[in-house]
Amino acid sequence: MIERQIGCSIREYFEREGEDRFRDVEESVIDELTQSPNGVLSTGGGAVLRPANRRHLRDRTQVVYLNSSPDELFRRLRHDVNRPLLQVADPLSRLRELYVQRDPLYRETAHFVMETGRPSVATLVNMIVVQLELAGLLLPEQSGR
Repeated sequence: MIERQIGCSIREYFEREGEDRFRDVEESVIDELTQSPNGVLSTGGGAVLRPANRRHLRDRTQVVYLNSSPDELFRRLRHDVNRPLLQVADPLSRLRELYVQRDPLYRETAHFVMETGRPSVATLVNMIVVQLELAGLLLPEQSGR
């Protein structure tokens, strides 16, 4: 949605306009998308940096924080050149810094915290569905299980 709105890749926009301008667009898109009760919204890692985003996400949606260690994230992202904040000499150190900054904000925002480890996508989705069912937010017949 953000790329559709800005008309280019997030990386290009980030490089051209800077992080603050990107966060402005991100905040606007999160505000818009959280006003609709249907669907799944997958945010970028820095979405929780702005109090308005945390408030909209917490108050208007059910937030599932998929918590991964910096080492696990590095394993998954070490070859990803589309993440502007990781285009540094030591991306693992950068991931550790970002984790220290963002983890408390995600925990403040989240209704559910899932430790991701290394399960398959299907297993992780099933774990999320079970949590939503246990919380009474999703009936088993709605989940297709």
